[in-house]
Amino acid sequence: MLFSGVFDLPWWGLVVVTLVLTHVSIVAVTIYLHRHQAHRALDLHPLASHFFRLWLCLTTGMVTKEWAAVHRKHHAKCETRDDPHSPQILGINRVLWGGVFLYVDEANNSQTLERYGHGTPDDWLERNIYSNRAKIGLVLMGLINVGLFGFVPGLLILAVQIAWIPFWAAGVINGIGHYWGYRNWATADASTNIIPWGILIGGEELHNNHHAFASSARLSNRWYELDIGWIYIRILELLRLAVVKKVAPRPRFTQPKPVADFDTLQAVIACRYDVLAKYAKSLKNAYAEELRAVRRVAPQDAQSLRGLKRWLNRDEKQMCSDERAKLAAALARSEKLSKVYAMRQELVALWDRSNASREQLLKQLQDWCRRAEASGIRQLEEFSLRLRCYA
Repeated sequence: MLFSGVFDLPWWGLVVVTLVLTHVSIVAVTIYLHRHQAHRALDLHPLASHFFRLWLCLTTGMVTKEWAAVHRKHHAKCETRDDPHSPQILGINRVLWGGVFLYVDEANNSQTLERYGHGTPDDWLERNIYSNRAKIGLVLMGLINVGLFGFVPGLLILAVQIAWIPFWAAGVINGIGHYWGYRNWATADASTNIIPWGILIGGEELHNNHHAFASSARLSNRWYELDIGWIYIRILELLRLAVVKKVAPRPRFTQPKPVADFDTLQAVIACRYDVLAKYAKSLKNAYAEELRAVRRVAPQDAQSLRGLKRWLNRDEKQMCSDERAKLAAALARSEKLSKVYAMRQELVALWDRSNASREQLLKQLQDWCRRAEASGIRQLEEFSLRLRCYA
């Protein structure tokens, strides 16, 4: 009787309770820590914010400043030696199964906290309870679980609660989310969408979408994608407990302008991933057309071009030296594809030139359109026309 809890649940009832409790932790991480604190994609009412802080203290022992700092550094140094948890650098097994240890190591880096931990809570509760006595929350959660569900079931539920976020967030999202899946957007990193339905991990499964639009409160971009975290945010909005600050831009189009202007430039840069996605289709069409033409006159060159498709929409800096050499050799056999690929690189450089003035960028965009339309390549001519339609 001493070890029985308030609720005498069957095994399946305990499983349901565990899934509900761990899902609340997932929601707290994705809405409070990730979208609210790390990226400022939304503002939370103090009531919602304090609930999430308390819940994370009870179930994970994580400190807001540490989590936000580690995640911001991941974005700033993505897929480099300074990335706290890149499977491209450290290997998938190390990140998937040991992601929590990588997180702890980086969370103890004072330089990371100082540089990337700005703007996180610094009130009395944070300084005296959530940061300094975080592990007490886990003990309290264990006592609550034991009191409600019994000694053994309560401790088992606590163990799952403690392991849930380190595995799914630190392991699966940071590992598989940069290793396997599909990509909507040609980001400079290796981020992927694991599956299109973000339910189990609160929408974080849509990781490539997030890296493309890091400050967006909504992680789903396609009509078939589901971000359950966004559904919860909308509910919080209806309850006046949240205010969305930013979502991923949706491209708008108008009649093509005779010449690109500053509004065109702003729209192209804001919707740059949509621009790249549409350019990828143009490249694909140009490749297919060129391959058919080459097969008729030089079958031996067609064999070399056949392996080119996998590299056409990748930046050279994402390739190893061997891949770059093969790409250069294949492009040398097709003046048309070489031109289309080079102009893709120029287009990417347009929004990478952070030191250029608006006037310089506009001149470069106008020059790009002029050369595309004078290239004699149908796909480039059509794409230049599309660029001048962005509004």
